[in-house]
Amino acid sequence: MKQKVEVGFFSFTEVTDPAEHRAYNEWHQLDHMPEQFPLRGIAYGQRWVSTPACRAARAVSGPLLDPIHYLTLYLIAEPVEETLHEFRRLGRDLYDAGRFHLHRTAHLSGPFRLEQTMAAPRVLISDAAVPYRPHHGVHVVVRGATDEPADLAVLCATPGVAGAWEFADDARRITVAWLDGDPLEVAGALETPGNDGVELAGPFETITPWQWDWFQ
Repeated sequence: MKQKVEVGFFSFTEVTDPAEHRAYNEWHQLDHMPEQFPLRGIAYGQRWVSTPACRAARAVSGPLLDPIHYLTLYLIAEPVEETLHEFRRLGRDLYDAGRFHLHRTAHLSGPFRLEQTMAAPRVLISDAAVPYRPHHGVHVVVRGATDEPADLAVLCATPGVAGAWEFADDARRITVAWLDGDPLEVAGALETPGNDGVELAGPFETITPWQWDWFQ
């Protein structure tokens, strides 16, 4: 199946006021994210949470991304540049309209080109369909762009991994593995990255609407 996605727009986000997690989730899931889908090139969007248990299971948590609580990923197809322009303009418009959550900081945010994709053979679906399959969470590794590409075949052979995609820009590679197993169990089964350039390696859980009580 032909791959329509060309770019992933990532946001690794910290909620800066501990009392604002529920308000942040309500805003993002019920207001902010739905407004992105009418944009012509937005193929999909998903957000995951680094619960206290997920945070404890991180194999690597470098200074830049150590504070984050959430990861958002929008998948972007053609027209990429037009969509990125509209995406940023929509963000400004929502901010001007008072529809933006202020108690948040994105520690790493921006577009990354899609480099490689793979589905685990056992799941039968195509590589291109992996993000759309129901899942319990993701395992994410952020590392330097000069590192060797991830071995997705090894990753997809791990029990609980349904498939994986890798993205890159000039500074970093981001590998996302979609999990149909328990994120904490999969994290325990994966090898700890040994490269000094790794900035983050750990699990995130899928967010269920209205179930936002992890940090209470």
